[in-house]
Amino acid sequence: MSHRAATWIAFGSICRRSLTTLTAARSSARHQPANHLRPGHQSLASQAARSRKLPRNHFTSYKPLRQDAHEPPKKESKRKSARSQAASTSLRRVAVEAQRSRDGLVKGKGKKRHVDPVAETREVTAYCAAETYNISAARRLLVQEGFQPDPLKTDLFPQVLHVQTPNFIAKDEETGEKREQGIGDVFVFPSGSVVTWNVQEHIGRNIVTRIIRQAAENPHQVEVEDFEYLEDGTRDSSVIVGDTIVLGTKPSEDHHHYHHHAESAAATSDPDTPPHHETDAILAKIAYSSALARSTKLAVLENALAHYFQTTRQIPTTLSAGSPLRFTRQFILRKTGELLSIRAQLNLYSELTDSLPDLFWDSPHNLGLESYYESLGKALDVGVRIKVLNEKMDYASEIAAVLRERLSEKHSTGLEWLIIGLISIEVVFGIFELWRERNLGIEAERTRTLLEQYLTMQLAKEGEKKAKA
Repeated sequence: MSHRAATWIAFGSICRRSLTTLTAARSSARHQPANHLRPGHQSLASQAARSRKLPRNHFTSYKPLRQDAHEPPKKESKRKSARSQAASTSLRRVAVEAQRSRDGLVKGKGKKRHVDPVAETREVTAYCAAETYNISAARRLLVQEGFQPDPLKTDLFPQVLHVQTPNFIAKDEETGEKREQGIGDVFVFPSGSVVTWNVQEHIGRNIVTRIIRQAAENPHQVEVEDFEYLEDGTRDSSVIVGDTIVLGTKPSEDHHHYHHHAESAAATSDPDTPPHHETDAILAKIAYSSALARSTKLAVLENALAHYFQTTRQIPTTLSAGSPLRFTRQFILRKTGELLSIRAQLNLYSELTDSLPDLFWDSPHNLGLESYYESLGKALDVGVRIKVLNEKMDYASEIAAVLRERLSEKHSTGLEWLIIGLISIEVVFGIFELWRERNLGIEAERTRTLLEQYLTMQLAKEGEKKAKA
């Protein structure tokens, strides 16, 4: 209400001063001769305006009220049109700024709520380049590069590592105007994600791919997600409107009592301690960053599962055609291990399925950071995506089961053929033994027959000798 009243008072004062100046100038000009205004001289309106020292963006302009006869009217009409356009632009700018200061950046209510399309948004980017980060090693590497860890004294290390990047100048592509973008914030999470706020893309990628790469455990291809945000000085709390995060930077009256003792201690001990509303804004960024890092981590698992399906998509087609699956044991074991790794990262080794990460237990409860985390999770459909991912992994488990059955069947078939081979060898050896025994029996029978014939012949000879004797 105070902002609205101040705006209307200023607006009325400007109108009254403009009308008074114009009336006085026209009255004086009516009583002077037409040839009084010579080229190079200023009108009474211009002199009155300068005597009042009014800014050029007010309704009063410095143009002459009457046209001199020596000056071409065509040039004056052009100059008058340009100045009129500047005055209307100034009026429009004043009206837009006044309306924005009264209503804030969020327009409408309920389902029709939206962000002011004129408002300038900035980017928040999440990177996921590793399965986990050694957060202590990442802090050491960032300090070596000149970054100051935890500049706003949030004391949330090692749940999150916070550093800031210096201010940079950005050029508007449409108008060519150069503007300062302010300080950027970088948050490194142990889960393997890095979230940057108002940080240039090449700086963010340099931090992820070069500076803290040595602190990454099981690095992989970088996954990137972008979101938009803006800061609203008329709000004391943050909110998500559509696909834009609206950060409330107005100090809340509810937080004064909470931060009273902290501010008193900071004033006597550490003069560099930041105001509490800046710390609250950083904590809100951390809450949203945690939810965005969760979504980016989930996107990595979704891509890994999509790659898994891409490499096993021919299995259902092959089975439906009645053809045998010709996969090696190494391929089947590798695919089974990939699926188990994805499921473990989703349900065991990360905070994706937790209702609330551990860092929120160390943050002030009255700031409502849990609601920020949950609201962005709902906006990004994290819960639905986790459910769908688990259902897809159930289907992938069926494919892995088919591969394991194929591996087991192949192993069983190998054992069966091995047994058949052993039996066959045993049969061959048996047949050979029988053949050998048969041959030995035949030889023994022949030897016995020959021996009998020999003995018979010897007995016959002995008989003949006795008979002769």
